[in-house]
Amino acid sequence: MADPDSLGFEHMGLDPRLLQAVTDLGWSRPTLIQEKAIPLALEGKDLLARARTGSGKTAAYAIPMLQLLLHRKAVGEPRRADAPRASSFVPTKELARQAQTMIQQLARYCARDVRVANVSAAEDSASQRAVLMEKPDVVVGTPSRVLSHLQQQNLQLRDSLELLVVDEADLLFSFGFEDEIKSLLCHLPRIYQAFLMSATFNEDVQALKELVLHNPVTLKLQESQLPGPEQLQQFQVVCEAEEDKFLLLYALLKLSLVRGKCLLFVNTLERSYRLRLFLEQFGIPSCVLNGELPLRSRCHIISQFNQGFYDCVIATDTQVLGAPAKAKHRGRGPRGDKASDQEAGVARGIDFHHVSAVLNFDLPPTPEAYVHRAGRTARANNPGIVLTFVRPAEQSHLGKIEELLSGAGEAPVLLPYQFRMEEIEGFRYRCRDAMHSVTKQAIREARLKEIKEELLHSEKLKTYFEDNPRDLQLLRHDLPLHPAVVKPHLGHVPDYLVPPALRGFVRPSKKRKKLSSSCRKAKKMKSQNPLRSFKHRGKKSRPPATPS
Repeated sequence: MADPDSLGFEHMGLDPRLLQAVTDLGWSRPTLIQEKAIPLALEGKDLLARARTGSGKTAAYAIPMLQLLLHRKAVGEPRRADAPRASSFVPTKELARQAQTMIQQLARYCARDVRVANVSAAEDSASQRAVLMEKPDVVVGTPSRVLSHLQQQNLQLRDSLELLVVDEADLLFSFGFEDEIKSLLCHLPRIYQAFLMSATFNEDVQALKELVLHNPVTLKLQESQLPGPEQLQQFQVVCEAEEDKFLLLYALLKLSLVRGKCLLFVNTLERSYRLRLFLEQFGIPSCVLNGELPLRSRCHIISQFNQGFYDCVIATDTQVLGAPAKAKHRGRGPRGDKASDQEAGVARGIDFHHVSAVLNFDLPPTPEAYVHRAGRTARANNPGIVLTFVRPAEQSHLGKIEELLSGAGEAPVLLPYQFRMEEIEGFRYRCRDAMHSVTKQAIREARLKEIKEELLHSEKLKTYFEDNPRDLQLLRHDLPLHPAVVKPHLGHVPDYLVPPALRGFVRPSKKRKKLSSSCRKAKKMKSQNPLRSFKHRGKKSRPPATPS
């Protein structure tokens, strides 16, 4: 939150084009990290900045970066004009895309003077090479992608780089980028300005500081890692058994006790599909976001969520949420879950819009993971709720999270969620029925169905299918997959099952709108698809004609 006594952007000596872009974004005053970091960055100092998720760290480095580039172009500095002057390293493709978008929004009125390239956006090297041939001023990407282009000589930084940004610094080593970063330093000039931006200070950040920064100014802002209780309410609820977690989640969502958009966090990919199929049994639409999906599909899901097509996203990222994975183990998380995309990240940094609640269906494996999950809500002064489901055996681990949030001797931050489980006992048989329907085979088929859809809509395979139309036909007319049998009656909640205390407060059963005659006709025609409803019938024998 901005300090009411702080100076506005107009007093920082910024280019008028940047000020106009800031005004268009609706930023009247800088946030705390922006107020402290931007003036120091404009003085040419190296920065090591810690600020909580959602505090405006991206703009805190993007604004001075653009100011530097515009100044260099105005005075005609002698460094190579056909090579990038600034670069930003981020741990995931999604964060690279988000950083690129923010920089482009701030460079809206100087787009001809400042060009931004994201080398992690395209999947194939040829597309990335074409982007770099346009001679961008700023290169954004993951360390592995940037290093690959440097080694292939598609990119040169040794004679041109003036500013290096390492965003989400505490994640880079845990994503296994330690070797890549050390190799990247060999391709950089000896003198350059550098920023390290991080949500936490840990041993990895300290190691990066020694590798990248030169006499930095450390900004360890005196603010909590998450917003205060007036903006972010944090609760924990003890579930005696695993079945109770599913039962409670069903009641919260089906009875609209949690309203608005919500993020559901689990620890493994298999759990995410199990949860999605479970909710599907009750007509609760949700989608899974994970590293197995291609970048375009993941960004499409985030976009649909932000536009309101989905109200519930199930997120999993074993690389961020599990134990730190060094380079040789990259791509593996707890229980052997493997993500096909090593640079996919969900728990931190992705810009989900207007998230009302974060539900930790599985307890975060580390206190830092809790902070990153909770940071998805209560952003930009909007209110939010975090509810964590806890098993009795996990109470000690919950204490570590509480210790990080509240500190020694302070009042607890995670308040008990006042909910009487006996009030929803009438729903237990429904939850058991749904849980029994979600078998391992159903989960496997759900994942196969998703992969099949990706293959059918893949731009990469479009040319292949044009050359091999039979493969496309076989894929299209393969046996339909049935992840789980959905029982329609479970989607309706009878009034007598609603807890007495909630009757009149919630309306779980909504009457379906009557279809118009044209809609009924279209639905009837759709149900009469000849490929699915065809049944062979012999010719009806006509009755013999009676002689006149």
